Amino acid sequence: MGLTKQYLRYVASAVFGLIGSQKGNIVFVTLRGEKGRYVAVPACEHVFIWDLRKGEKILILQGLKQEVTCLCPSPDGLHLAVGYEDGSIRIFSLLSGEGNVTFNGHKAAITSLKYDQLGGRLASGSKDTDVIVWDVINESGLYRLKGHKDAITQALFLREKNLLVTSGKDTMVKWWDLDTQHCFKTMVGHRTEVWGLVLVSEEKRLITGAADSELRAWDIAYLQEIADLEEPEPKKVKGSFPAVQETQDDGTSEVDEAPEDRILTCRKVGSLMREGRDRVVNLVVDRTGRILACHGTDSVLEVFCILSKEEVQKKMDKKVKKAKKKAKLNSSSGEEEGLEVTVEMTLQDEIQRVTNIKTSAKIKSTLQCIRTMTCEYALCSFFVPGDRQVIIGTKTGKLQIYDLASGNLLETVDAHDGALWSLSLSPDQRGFVSGGADKSVKFWDFELVKDENSTQKRLSVKHTRTLQLDEDVLSVSYSPNQKLLAVSLLDCTVKIFYVDTLKFFLSLYGHKLPVICMDISYDGALIVTGSADRNVKIWGLDFGDCHKSLFAHDDSVMYLKFVPKSHLFFTAGKDRKIKQWDADKFEHIQTLEGHHQEIWCLAVSPNGDYVVSSSHDKSLRLWERTREPLILEDEREMQREAEYEESVAKEDQPAVPGETQGDNYFTGKKTIETVKAAERIMEAVELYREETAKMKEHKAICKAAGKEVPLPINPILMAYGNISPSAYVLEIFKGIKSSELEESLLVLPFSYVPDILMLLNEFIQQGSDIELLCRCLFFLLRIHFGQITSNQMLVPVIEKLKETTISKVRQVRDVIGFNMAGLDFLKRECEAKSEVMFFADATSHLEEKKRKRKKREKLILTLT
Repeated sequence: MGLTKQYLRYVASAVFGLIGSQKGNIVFVTLRGEKGRYVAVPACEHVFIWDLRKGEKILILQGLKQEVTCLCPSPDGLHLAVGYEDGSIRIFSLLSGEGNVTFNGHKAAITSLKYDQLGGRLASGSKDTDVIVWDVINESGLYRLKGHKDAITQALFLREKNLLVTSGKDTMVKWWDLDTQHCFKTMVGHRTEVWGLVLVSEEKRLITGAADSELRAWDIAYLQEIADLEEPEPKKVKGSFPAVQETQDDGTSEVDEAPEDRILTCRKVGSLMREGRDRVVNLVVDRTGRILACHGTDSVLEVFCILSKEEVQKKMDKKVKKAKKKAKLNSSSGEEEGLEVTVEMTLQDEIQRVTNIKTSAKIKSTLQCIRTMTCEYALCSFFVPGDRQVIIGTKTGKLQIYDLASGNLLETVDAHDGALWSLSLSPDQRGFVSGGADKSVKFWDFELVKDENSTQKRLSVKHTRTLQLDEDVLSVSYSPNQKLLAVSLLDCTVKIFYVDTLKFFLSLYGHKLPVICMDISYDGALIVTGSADRNVKIWGLDFGDCHKSLFAHDDSVMYLKFVPKSHLFFTAGKDRKIKQWDADKFEHIQTLEGHHQEIWCLAVSPNGDYVVSSSHDKSLRLWERTREPLILEDEREMQREAEYEESVAKEDQPAVPGETQGDNYFTGKKTIETVKAAERIMEAVELYREETAKMKEHKAICKAAGKEVPLPINPILMAYGNISPSAYVLEIFKGIKSSELEESLLVLPFSYVPDILMLLNEFIQQGSDIELLCRCLFFLLRIHFGQITSNQMLVPVIEKLKETTISKVRQVRDVIGFNMAGLDFLKRECEAKSEVMFFADATSHLEEKKRKRKKREKLILTLT
């Protein structure tokens, strides 16, 4: 058996050239106790934290594979919720930079995230039209809210009431009662998608922004407060709203689910007209509740004062009174006038302060860009030998020569009449060749010419020869010995010419669509072509025969490049993947995934240790060759496992009695992690059954032998510290993530449920992990209610569970109540001590002032 060819693995090393992605929002975060200095921005699958003062990237929250689509900081400033394109949500700690909590419930990209006032609940909206409320502390889902017909754009918790208001691209604004988890009001007064919501005036006014230029203002009135003020009879209040749909004076309407379910009324009171004509991106209000900022897709930031004239006048009068009182104490008339003017200008100053906020910061990074040069629409480029200049081919057919040291444009040459698609440096490094859409290939030589602005010479290019063809030229490439020139044409063929005489040598045909890219191996033996037909073909340059045709990508092959001194090559495609191939054995070696948009080009370092790829997602990615050997059979096996895991996650959700097809009111989602967790539970229950049977057999053997016979210990139980089989099952339950517990129990077959119920009874009697055990118990009773109640053997188990659960829950509740009372007592003690210290400090300050005054009086007397 011959030796197997060894390959080395390439791995992702860094993402650079990226400030932020366009799919997600930007939020301010609190770091090191400072507010307004740091911003979190989505950057492909990562989140970058930038320092706006220094223009530096100070923290990276590492993502997995999916692109970030939404960000939301917690109210305490310690955590950041990140939503991803696959519908998952991760909670990152801004102190450690780690994401320990993951929520999986949505089937499409996250479009909205919002914490409640205390940060204990998180509302998420998605393109799948669902809203899910998550318990952040317990790391589990609370409920799923269905009702919108299109993607959710925003969600807001009310502070005083347990209500949630959401908006969507279905032009609707919905109000949800979180106590009963139902929609009690739908506002249908918008004619276009609703993109923004904000609550002002102590949550008694709602302002909505849509795809038109009108910001609508709605007054919110709670029916309970109206009833308390007017004191009508309950029947009259209920009967005073007989219609389910109300039409207001301006034509807008509201839809209630039922008249008796009404909690509040929304009445349109006016509108604000924006200068921008495009849709609203975001609405935000300042802390005082007086200034509203609106940002649109036309990059216009507009600032509004949202108080009425009466409210403004009332606030101004209060401030003037305070200022006058202060002025009387200072007994200075000139100062009083100055204070009046200052107070009257307060609102205008605040508006000016908001409008003067800088919306961008000049970003510098030592690990990123070292030179930026303004150029035309560039299609191709290469470094001039010596790495002091760079030549760019543009869409208008021009060659632009730039000096890298100064970043200045040295010269612009009109090279082609159409787009200049390709450039190839000659192996002798004395010139290059260009191919364009004007059906010509032009040869250029480097030369030094006298610079008009200085006495020194500068680089220039001189046109020497032209090869005229019948079709547009898409790509050109020299052979390493500079004897042959390969030209890719729009007629799906590649023509090979002799460089010295420009005579035709070979025609490579076989692609069904034009060849976009190609490269020749270091020894000139092979040429590889990549086409828009998704195929890569390997040809011999001696006779032009096709060695192999490979189906390379799921979309067009955009770029390919040989690894120097080898017959290995990389291909990049519009399917967002980079693949490595062996041109001798015609084998696919590995796939590099990471980009989120089409990959346009890549470059391989001269030693082959690094690969850099460029994508439409605005990022550059560095791939590094490791010393780890890559075995093709293991790679294929890993790929099959990944495909299986992906197919398992896409399977239909398990059916629950009483649910119709398509309705899923559980907050979780079936993933490969939940399937693996269910498998661990099943393995633990099976081990418990086996060990219980072995113990019974062991007792019978000991009884028959009349002496104690040693019992063989299961190695798994020994690894856990020689615990009992039932304790092992409990450890498995404790090891499942809180956010995946319900979904793991949901996919569990019913044959394991009776054993689990008996074990839960045993665990609850022991009094440990009551909250976790009750959560498992109630969920199993909920989804298997019919089978459990119809099974006579489980009746005594359920009766025992009823007694033990109620008693143990009462004990836990009493302990929590006792602890809360103790904490309240300690709080009062601390407050009493702080008050004593406060008065002691005030007394010492007063005595210090008296001493200083006496010293000053003595000094005056001495001077007089």
